[in-house]
Amino acid sequence: MHAPVETSRVLVALHEAVAAAEEGQGGALWRLAERGRQLDANLVRLSAGAAVAEHVESELDVLLVVVDGDGLLDNGVERRALEPGAVAWLPRTARRGLLAGPNGLAYLSVHQRRPGLRIGFRTVDTEGTADAGGAGGSSGASQGGEGGEGGEGGEGGEAPCSLDRVCPACGRMSGETDARYCARCGEELPARGTL
Repeated sequence: MHAPVETSRVLVALHEAVAAAEEGQGGALWRLAERGRQLDANLVRLSAGAAVAEHVESELDVLLVVVDGDGLLDNGVERRALEPGAVAWLPRTARRGLLAGPNGLAYLSVHQRRPGLRIGFRTVDTEGTADAGGAGGSSGASQGGEGGEGGEGGEGGEAPCSLDRVCPACGRMSGETDARYCARCGEELPARGTL
């Protein structure tokens, strides 16, 4: 049996997705959700003055494309202006933070997809030596993501830069990975696995 052949297609008109969002709505407005994909992509909107705190992504390079509004990219040394059409490269291990301007900031972030959680197992060969293994040779559990445990339908992936910690109301990023409510405005944070 052959795998189905994929078809190239247009998934979203970014400007239309931003325009269709509710007034003041922040957080992820759209995300790439195609099964079997090798990339993750999210359309994110920060409200005016909202920020994604400076942090370091240790595993993935991220490409950021500004769709609407304006803001600043803070790399820990300098701040660079962001406006519609700007493309920023955020290399792994580099410091990064975002600050939305007075018109808010909507951007598309794209990065390689992270693998979902894989539970490993141990096998013992005929000579009694233990070998850690599992799907893809993983021993133990790798970091989960969109669904926490392999995402929807067994698909892996993780929101870039911890989008599940970004408040949908004010755009503030929680410093705690297990926070349920925004420390600034009290809005409930997105449930893990929904972005």
